[in-house]
Amino acid sequence: MNDQQRTNRNISSGVIAAVSAAVVAVSGGVAWITSQTPNTPTPVNPSQSIRQPQQPLTTQPGNEQTASIYWLRSKETGVELVPQPLKIAAAQPNQALEKAFQALLVGPTEGTDSTTIPQGTQLLGMKVENNEVHVNLSEDFTSGGGSTSMMGRVGQVVYTATTLNPDAKVFIEVNGKPLEVLGGEGVEIEQPLTRKSFNQNYPL
Repeated sequence: MNDQQRTNRNISSGVIAAVSAAVVAVSGGVAWITSQTPNTPTPVNPSQSIRQPQQPLTTQPGNEQTASIYWLRSKETGVELVPQPLKIAAAQPNQALEKAFQALLVGPTEGTDSTTIPQGTQLLGMKVENNEVHVNLSEDFTSGGGSTSMMGRVGQVVYTATTLNPDAKVFIEVNGKPLEVLGGEGVEIEQPLTRKSFNQNYPL
């Protein structure tokens, strides 16, 4: 073997040995670094974080009540009370009756039914307590009309006030005072009023 071939072989062996040594050194360094690094979780991109499903909001079921406001309808022998159902969004009976009375005092907007409650009558207060309904009306409620008109408007109030509880006792007040006598003809009002007592004592 000549000198040139021997030289090349020595160079190749040296290069291989150097590369092998470098690989061993790098591998050992990586292993040492890994062993010294604490086992911390890899940061997670907030946009990639797992979100727990939200619980649906607890909502109350629709608090809708059906009340009836009462109008007067002519018949052969006089008049009769007729109901008009009205769906009202209200959580409490007190609120439902207030809205029913507000519609009653406006008067009928269609059909042939009528009211004898004087225009301008206002609801000053409403209280529902136990088996009683207290209705406080403005003084306009007592103005105008004969006995039939008076009885008709009392019946409208009594029946509308008891729409959610037909057996309730009704107390009618005018400007905060119990209604004892109604109209110029002096119709006495015996309170409390119920549907039964109204039909017995004040027939239309």
